[in-house]
Amino acid sequence: MENPKKNILIFLDWFLPGTKSGGPVRSYANMLDHLGDYCNFYIVTRNTDYCSTEVYKNVASNQWNTFSKNTSVYYFSKDQLNRKNIKKLVDETEFDIAYINGIYSWYFSILPLWLLKKHMKIIVSARGMLNPQAFSVKGFKKKTYLSIANAIGLYKNVVFHATNLQESKHIKAILGNNTKTKVAPNFPRLLVGEFTQRNKNKVTTFANVARVSIEKGTLKMINAFKKVSENVILDIYGPIYDEAYWKLCQNEIDSLPSNVTVNYKGSVESEVIPSILEQYDFFIMLSEGENFGHSILEALSAGCPVIISDKTPWQGLEEKGVGWDLNINNTEKVSQILNSASSMTDEVYKRMSKQAFEYASDFYKDPQTMKLNRELFQ
Repeated sequence: MENPKKNILIFLDWFLPGTKSGGPVRSYANMLDHLGDYCNFYIVTRNTDYCSTEVYKNVASNQWNTFSKNTSVYYFSKDQLNRKNIKKLVDETEFDIAYINGIYSWYFSILPLWLLKKHMKIIVSARGMLNPQAFSVKGFKKKTYLSIANAIGLYKNVVFHATNLQESKHIKAILGNNTKTKVAPNFPRLLVGEFTQRNKNKVTTFANVARVSIEKGTLKMINAFKKVSENVILDIYGPIYDEAYWKLCQNEIDSLPSNVTVNYKGSVESEVIPSILEQYDFFIMLSEGENFGHSILEALSAGCPVIISDKTPWQGLEEKGVGWDLNINNTEKVSQILNSASSMTDEVYKRMSKQAFEYASDFYKDPQTMKLNRELFQ
């Protein structure tokens, strides 16, 4: 007889229909799609998107909403988001496992964890927040908090969800070798389409899909195009939250040679990203690091070779013939690769595009992803 479906209570700051917080929302949407036959999900989140005060339309705040057959979502309004109401929600909801997204959010990580300490099973998803590159921003503040959390036993008897073995090592390095971790990769979108052979554009096109920010390496990426000799187009997709940083990016764009055209395309809905990427020759993102990098996988699945940081799970790409993972601080090397990509013959590009698609397809078909994620919630 098959085990009954587990009820999973999830806390995370932002969820659908929001899209501005990027990867985590995509990760959870994919998880619900894949595990819906095995689990019922109860998600607790905000009724606004990341960096927005506009309340979602067609959402009932401060009550459960039916999101899908196996998922209900409770959208907290700002005025009702407090300790008393979170505790009430926890006490009144029947669940088998509590799953907390992230480390530093007061209302959706720290407070729920404290209120749930007596619960039999708690999983915390670090989401790359304990990886070394994550401490390049507000590192002292983060490490101070983690020291206090460790000292008071906040993470005692908690299981950490790591998306790969490297992240598991990073978690233990910060919180101690006795910290319990379980490795389960992120799910991709449910389906990958059929491969369509395409020609390289006459003017080589590059797509960047990420928020405009220091950690996503927007300025560093733009600067790398200064030494590109071929005619190229770089289109940037993603939200802008730091106008001062974007101004620096614009100044750098203005200083680029005339053979390099850069267009800012604004934010796009997650669902249309795969079809957008199919229009480009290459995907580029020189981020400080990625815990997973959904846009990287989606580019590969669109047959779009990638140029990315070497601080992601996607390694050895040049040897596989699907792209390049580079030291983003080696500007000369990055520029060299951009020149190689832009001068690539159509014949070589077609082969690389097909290999990128096949590499992504193999990842989609890997049964270990489902096995390890099901074990996470046993």
